[in-house]
Amino acid sequence: MPEQSENKRPKKSGARHRARKRAVDLLFEAEARGVTDVDGLLAERRTLAADDASVPPVSDYTAQLVTGVDVDREQLDSVITSHLTGWTLTRLPAVDRAILRVAVWELFNAPDVPPAVVVDEAVELAKELSTDESPAYLNGVLGKVATLAPQVRSAAAAQPVDRSE
Repeated sequence: MPEQSENKRPKKSGARHRARKRAVDLLFEAEARGVTDVDGLLAERRTLAADDASVPPVSDYTAQLVTGVDVDREQLDSVITSHLTGWTLTRLPAVDRAILRVAVWELFNAPDVPPAVVVDEAVELAKELSTDESPAYLNGVLGKVATLAPQVRSAAAAQPVDRSE
């Protein structure tokens, strides 16, 4: 096994990690370009990936994350904002906003992913994509939000299903 320096950690390469990273990339791009039609952006990226082998594909989990964040953005931003210390959401780096939105959406909507995994993945993405201070800050914010996840997941599971259709 090759020796790694103390500052170089192996990059995660699982399918879900890649899906999260791609979701963060797409959400960052949408915000930077002022794109409000994320479904259109997803379709555009899927077409581009099909036509150009150098463009990474958009997995179903990536699309689920991006669409979920888009649909729930107002609620996500409210939760994130209420857990920030010393910063406002608009002052955070754009990539940190995207990471937080994906992570909080997963905390509340992905019961198959343990909250500790969601937080760890977000911290890893911050290490890969953001500033040196971001991993610790996002870890603190998400650690607080993660305490709400069981209640939010339970409430969502308890909502009656509309069978009138």
